[in-house]
Amino acid sequence: MRRTHFFIFVVFGMATATFAQTTSSDSQTLQALLTEVRQLRQDLQASLTRMQSAQILLSRLQIQEVAVTRASQHVDETRSKLAEAQLVQKTQAAKVASLTSLKDAVSANPEQQGDVQERLNSAQSDLNATTDLAQQRQAIEIEAEQQLRTAQDKLNSLENQLDELVKDIRKPIAQASPVPR
Repeated sequence: MRRTHFFIFVVFGMATATFAQTTSSDSQTLQALLTEVRQLRQDLQASLTRMQSAQILLSRLQIQEVAVTRASQHVDETRSKLAEAQLVQKTQAAKVASLTSLKDAVSANPEQQGDVQERLNSAQSDLNATTDLAQQRQAIEIEAEQQLRTAQDKLNSLENQLDELVKDIRKPIAQASPVPR
């Protein structure tokens, strides 16, 4: 009878030990899978965050490129208008010089001298107005160039941020230790 009890005890004991080992092994496997799934979820969230950042940055970059293009066109327009004003200014200065020498030449004829003096006063007035216009356009050009530099600086900053993000995306998401299996 002792032998029978001993035999039953050994059989049940082995069954319990075997059952406990299987449960432990399954539990470890499930825990490893759970850990791996959690890590994959974190990696996916990190990837999505990086991609969203990249999309936002690309949109901002496109908008800034348009701003730089507009600022560049504005600078070109102001330079063109300034060049026109300077050309008119030179023409007016030449006209004033010509009328001044003509006034000196007709100093003997008072009738012609009055007409030349009137034309000279008008030319000098036009020259002063043209000079003022050229100065205004030069100030506008300086302001437009500053706006262009500011827009280009912002564009460069966005490009640098995008470069950093690209480098970041190329790096492995997580340098985690391998999950035990």
